[in-house]
Amino acid sequence: MNSKERVQRTLARQAVDRIPIGFFAIDFDTVEKILGHETYLRAKAKSQIAFWQGRRDEVVQSWKEDLIALYRKLDFIDIINVSAMASSLVPPKNFVPAKVRQVDAATWEAADGRVWKYSAVTADLTLAYDPTAHFTLEQFDLDAVPSQPAPEIFEVVDAVIAAFPERYILGPNGGEAGMVLLGDMEQGLRLYAEDPELVQRAIDFETRMANLRDSWYIRPGTDASFWGNDFAANSGPLMSPRMFRRMCLPSIQQRVQAVKSHGLKAWKHACGNNWKLLDMFVEAGYDVYQSIQHSASMDLGQVKAQYGDKMTLWGGVMVEHLVQGTPEDIYRDAEAAMRVAAPGGGYIFGDTHSIAVGTKYENFMALLDAYQKLAYTAAQRG
Repeated sequence: MNSKERVQRTLARQAVDRIPIGFFAIDFDTVEKILGHETYLRAKAKSQIAFWQGRRDEVVQSWKEDLIALYRKLDFIDIINVSAMASSLVPPKNFVPAKVRQVDAATWEAADGRVWKYSAVTADLTLAYDPTAHFTLEQFDLDAVPSQPAPEIFEVVDAVIAAFPERYILGPNGGEAGMVLLGDMEQGLRLYAEDPELVQRAIDFETRMANLRDSWYIRPGTDASFWGNDFAANSGPLMSPRMFRRMCLPSIQQRVQAVKSHGLKAWKHACGNNWKLLDMFVEAGYDVYQSIQHSASMDLGQVKAQYGDKMTLWGGVMVEHLVQGTPEDIYRDAEAAMRVAAPGGGYIFGDTHSIAVGTKYENFMALLDAYQKLAYTAAQRG
């Protein structure tokens, strides 16, 4: 049974030889320890700065070579995600980078006034100020047609798909739509209450454009589309479930139907406390729910008991334990996850988010070791 078959059978709740394993992403510091050299792969700030500096080909070569090398070393990992930031779509060869200057050790500023701040915790750049974030109904033309992308933006994605025909590939698509945020998080959420007509027009526009882009962005050899916009914080949804149902769910349902019309499954990464939204996840038609965050009160066993017959669940080891815990914590998490989620099938082993920046290498190795010790017997018990 190869990886593709194993995951397909898991989604169908059929018997497998071992519980499948995969990760949303493996960030650069762990990749560097595995490969033994520096990388741009999943080095989000480092890659963005290099793009600004016009070093596009250098970054793309690193993403492509190192992603392939990584999963050749991790030859038992069933799922490869080529839709995550700093490992997926790349700028076209003729792109002109924005003129951005470094203001200080943690700040970059563009000529149009946009400001990015660096986070040492995530090794990422966040857009902290955007004076260009003004929106009107006229910006969202519901008769607009997207432009065909340059083929080289898929250089990394296509190379990885070609290198791993037997792995289960999570690939890009025309876009998620759903909970569209106009501007930053605060402005975007405020507009749902202050100007729902504008937000609804933006959602309708993004949904239509995403549906049209699918024919270019869904690459041959892709098994599933994977979306990553979060809908909740640790305390609960970012908006009321009633508003989510009225404004966001119809778009999500359309996008799920659209990717399924291309023969793909629909997988969803969603951090935070999503309990009040899970019925809508099922209504939307999501096949897989990933990032089941124990620290946000999303207990894997409870989610399995209530929704395990409706969606395949992907999770396990707490990302907080990977960063701050011990190998003993990792083994306990893995054993508990296999015990509560593997019975009855429909379970994929991983962690509660990603192999994030700051993960202790010994903890990542403990995760892989625990998986090898537990995955076959857990499948047999299921």
